[in-house]
Amino acid sequence: MTTFQNLTSAKHIKRLKLSEALFTRGLKLSAITIVVIMIAVFLTLVVSSLPSIKSLGFKFLTTSEWDPVTSKFGALPFLFGTLITSLLALIISTPFSIAFGLLLGEYYPKGIFSQIFKNIIELLAGIPSVIYGFWGLFVLVPIIRTYEMKFGILPYGVGIFTSSLILALMIMPYSASLITQVISMTPANLKEAAYSLGATRFEVIKKLIIPYVSSGIFAGMLLALGRALGETMAVTMLIGNTHDIPKSLFGPGNTMASVIANEFTEAPDKVYVSALVEMGALLFVVTLIINILGKQIIKRF
Repeated sequence: MTTFQNLTSAKHIKRLKLSEALFTRGLKLSAITIVVIMIAVFLTLVVSSLPSIKSLGFKFLTTSEWDPVTSKFGALPFLFGTLITSLLALIISTPFSIAFGLLLGEYYPKGIFSQIFKNIIELLAGIPSVIYGFWGLFVLVPIIRTYEMKFGILPYGVGIFTSSLILALMIMPYSASLITQVISMTPANLKEAAYSLGATRFEVIKKLIIPYVSSGIFAGMLLALGRALGETMAVTMLIGNTHDIPKSLFGPGNTMASVIANEFTEAPDKVYVSALVEMGALLFVVTLIINILGKQIIKRF
């Protein structure tokens, strides 16, 4: 009987080891597949960009003239527009994301109030970007135009600032959700120790919780920034779509994603199409660089 039990146990252990080995190989295969797909996407963009790279060279990144008639293509205004709208949206959304995180992670971690707000945040994340664009056109643009006239600014309504406001609303749920999770994971014994020493809730938040979860807050900001860099439809509808470098935050501009969306189907020749594909490759590289830098900063601090 003991021998039979030992054999059964040995077979069971062998089966478990085989299952674990298959699971581990499956995970490795999935990771390798993702890396291969990313490399394949990048190589496809580079190969399709070769006519533009040969024709324009480094001038594609340093010039601001975009004239398909004379085959002059400069991506500088679109690179500038992408970075400024994304960073401005991140600056606007971050205080609200941290406030939401503190409210739901520290003040109301449980209960019906917390559930209602968490559902609202998830709903905001699931709304299609074109809906945000329509709302911005019919509600936000008239409001911005009214204030521009009051302060003596050219009343475009659309522009860098308007698209950044909508972008901030769109990316806020991503960072708010992550910040809420990391704040709720702050060890209770640390907070109890601070309270026992006479610290107020504000002091606990300022001197304990925020420093403790700072890397998580930065990770949420990084996630939101990655979302903002690639946003297309809402920004296309609200940024004004001009090929010039914007002279102010309230002036019209353009981003790399929006110029690709606007002009790709209308590109008449090979160099024009290749220039737009090179714009996509540039957006890919910019997003990759920002993500790598952000992760290095998170590891460091």
